[in-house]
Amino acid sequence: MVELFKPGDFRKTLRCVTLALTASAATVLAMNAVSANAAGRDSVPTQDGRPPLVVAHRGASGYLPEETLEAFQLAIDQGADVIEFDLISTRDGVLVARHDVDLAVSTDVASRPEFASRRRVDWPVDGEKQTGWFAHDFTLAEIRTLGATVTDPERPQQNNGKFRVVTLQEIIDLAKAQSAKLGRSIAIYPETKQPSYHRDLGLPLEDRLIAALDAAGWNSRSAPVFVQSFEPGSLKEMRAKGLQARMVQLVDGSDIDLKTGEVTYAMPLDRPYDWAKSGDSRLFSAMVTPAGLAEIGTYADGIGPWKAYIVPLKGRIDWKGRLVDVNGDGKIDLRDASTQPATTLVADAHKAGLFVHPFTFRNEQRRLALDYRGDPQAELLQFFRLGVDAVFADFPDTAVAARATLLRDARR
Repeated sequence: MVELFKPGDFRKTLRCVTLALTASAATVLAMNAVSANAAGRDSVPTQDGRPPLVVAHRGASGYLPEETLEAFQLAIDQGADVIEFDLISTRDGVLVARHDVDLAVSTDVASRPEFASRRRVDWPVDGEKQTGWFAHDFTLAEIRTLGATVTDPERPQQNNGKFRVVTLQEIIDLAKAQSAKLGRSIAIYPETKQPSYHRDLGLPLEDRLIAALDAAGWNSRSAPVFVQSFEPGSLKEMRAKGLQARMVQLVDGSDIDLKTGEVTYAMPLDRPYDWAKSGDSRLFSAMVTPAGLAEIGTYADGIGPWKAYIVPLKGRIDWKGRLVDVNGDGKIDLRDASTQPATTLVADAHKAGLFVHPFTFRNEQRRLALDYRGDPQAELLQFFRLGVDAVFADFPDTAVAARATLLRDARR
């Protein structure tokens, strides 16, 4: 198959990670398969009554360096239905899987003396000035020499530098090979990352993505593909150019005001960058109104909202109007916040004919609200029971286990 996917090296590298997960994962997968078959349609509150999908966010990124073949393979082994990744362009126009155009965020490029001169200072990216090493200054051959790294310091670091950046084509090859091997569909979920930025560089993403899906025989609504973007213009362009795969409008925000429970908006996470460029002053919040959902329905099939739009979080306020450090750890974060009544976004989107795939579900304690009592499955179950059609999860095995509980409950 592809050069980077060498069974001997690959299995050896993953063995230490997989052994710790295999027994529990196998049990969960077996229960999940039985439950899914028994539950059938109309047993869960998703748009079509089918069990919600588990989307491996950048692969099994909670365990291994993100957006690598190894992270994608581990996610598949853990039972993920879909592998999700971001697409950026190399200097020679090849689409590769990285979340950030600055390679220093998720590779070891900063430690490579041969590339020291490539560092750019105050380089404009979607209205911000960034300093780092940018993918458009590197050929694919050069990027292949870099080692991927874990972006969250709380996560295992022992595999930093061991795995390589991979191309869109290699991910397609992996999904097809694993689908055939396992007898179940492994879908892909590519994002056109910062498409306006790439277009301005003369490296547009859309045509190359469409060409790759055409070549794979995956340019149809029934194909195992979801194409996502934060920029409506990118999705509209691809639809106009004949892409028939299901499309997803992502909806972001910058933070949560724990005093009010409301999503806040600060550049560059206040609005799609193509809106900012065109002078459209609306915020992402406009997308989750009935009018916004109706507009999305003219060019996309679903929404991928930040989960705070579905379940708001709010801190406790003392008599002086100050946030209370509920757990007494000396700082205020999500562990001091409580969930608020769910919004109507899931129902509103379904009414508009759109599926709902919220992001991102993670296991770290600092990312879990007080109500969940440190249990990431509790959060996932809440969203599943609200009728979301899929979840983006950094720890796919956790999401698979939560779904198994949902489906067991649906059979009762």
